[in-house]
Amino acid sequence: MLETIISSTTGESFTLVNALIVIFASILLGLVISGVYIKTNSKQGYNSGFSLTLIMLPVIISIIILLVGNNVARAFSLAGAFSIIRFRSAPGDPKDIAYVFFTLAVGLTCGMGYIGYAVIFTVILSALMFILDIINFGSPKGKSMQLKITVPEDLNYEGVFEEVLSEFATSYTIERVRTRDFGALFELYYRVQLKPDANQKKFLDKLRCRNGNLNINLTMAGFEDKAYN
Repeated sequence: MLETIISSTTGESFTLVNALIVIFASILLGLVISGVYIKTNSKQGYNSGFSLTLIMLPVIISIIILLVGNNVARAFSLAGAFSIIRFRSAPGDPKDIAYVFFTLAVGLTCGMGYIGYAVIFTVILSALMFILDIINFGSPKGKSMQLKITVPEDLNYEGVFEEVLSEFATSYTIERVRTRDFGALFELYYRVQLKPDANQKKFLDKLRCRNGNLNINLTMAGFEDKAYN
């Protein structure tokens, strides 16, 4: 049976043929997971290096499980070796963490010889990821944006922009206010959730009519540090 290809990785069943079956099964399942990752992230863009990593991880984990087997001493040795590894890559989409655990689980299952089970839950989770991507599960109805409005010192900004914000945004909150040029200007920082059909040009034009045609910045949430500094 597929799930008992390797009943004991340290016994007689640990042969070259069995090891090759586990390795190639891990490669194929890694390719499937990587393909699902690329397909479900094609709209917002994906990291090509990460897609290759998703292919390699199941193979690496399955090989480690084959080598460790039931030997406790080797398990502690490998744990000590991996504890010195530092991951210095920049954090990405939190969804990527799920794919990492996905590939780790596949590699672990294949390494233990339960290839049939690895295939089953790979198919189920891949189908789940496709379905969630198709229905846009968890996606916000509007665009989350950061808005910075510059206003002159003599303008009482309280209540000035609420009418325009209510027209084009489903929700908005003011996060901070700061002065510029020795108090000659004020900068208002809003987090706004724009409506799906909101026209950004009309939105900015109406705001400019109320702030004396001074600078206005509208950026995607998450990129505000680069835009504001």
